[in-house]
Amino acid sequence: MQAPHHPVHTFAELADWPIDPPSLAVIGQPVAHSLSPVIHHAALAALAVNEPRYAAWRYHKFELAPDELAAALPLFHARGFAGLNVTVPHKEAILDHVESADPFARAAGAANTLVRTPTGWRAFNTDCTGLVDALRADLGVALAGAHVILLGAGGAARATAVQCLRDKVASLAIGNRGEERLHALLDHLQPLAGGVPVRGFSLAQPPADLPADALLINSTSAGLKDATTSPLDLTKLPRPAQVYDMIYNPPQTALLRQAAELGIPHANGLSMLVHQGAHALAKWTSATVPTDVMDRALREALR
Repeated sequence: MQAPHHPVHTFAELADWPIDPPSLAVIGQPVAHSLSPVIHHAALAALAVNEPRYAAWRYHKFELAPDELAAALPLFHARGFAGLNVTVPHKEAILDHVESADPFARAAGAANTLVRTPTGWRAFNTDCTGLVDALRADLGVALAGAHVILLGAGGAARATAVQCLRDKVASLAIGNRGEERLHALLDHLQPLAGGVPVRGFSLAQPPADLPADALLINSTSAGLKDATTSPLDLTKLPRPAQVYDMIYNPPQTALLRQAAELGIPHANGLSMLVHQGAHALAKWTSATVPTDVMDRALREALR
């Protein structure tokens, strides 16, 4: 879904990248599918109505291999980039290559946003603030006081789990297929739990005593490439109150399709993408970012 005016750039282009106008970028591998330029250009155009300087800002896509990351960050800084978004597979590794990091990003072990400082980069994680905003906007729910069932144990799940604990959920149950990664996540969360009950379970065999009326959040990639694949069968759980799938393309995964069939309120990750992007752009510009403009641009691009 790569737009013609949003080409994918490479590490080799950085050395000769023009310093003006100010640039922003998303870095990852792959990034051709990313719609981040769509939402950020729409927001920058809206901001430029009252702040003309933003009319010259541009948002780019850079495909970087993991072994290019350490050398690329100083080049982005030298070429005057104001900020970077970070996507897979670099969200966790990026913390080893930045000058400083927000405490939440450190606790989550992952960052998706870098903000330029005079001498380097400061890392933040806006994914989870984006998730909190999306849950409120799409499902009218908050993490605070909710029983949460989280599917997955990767980087997105780790950040989400930390946000759940910070927001004082009533309980947190994490399901994953691989035991090793699940236990590593549970060990990481233990000192952060602060009295919140945290448990793990196998997605292959969910326990019968999971809480009913829970908020179920899918952070796995199940359903991303195959619309028939679901991380689990919802009928194997006590009935959730809501289902949120971080995947936004396809807009209805097998998990969400089953939630619809069962009459369970549900939403995909479209709003999360918009809100995390808005939080990132606010950090880069200190402006009030028009999320409605970003949302319309994203939905139009997906159509």
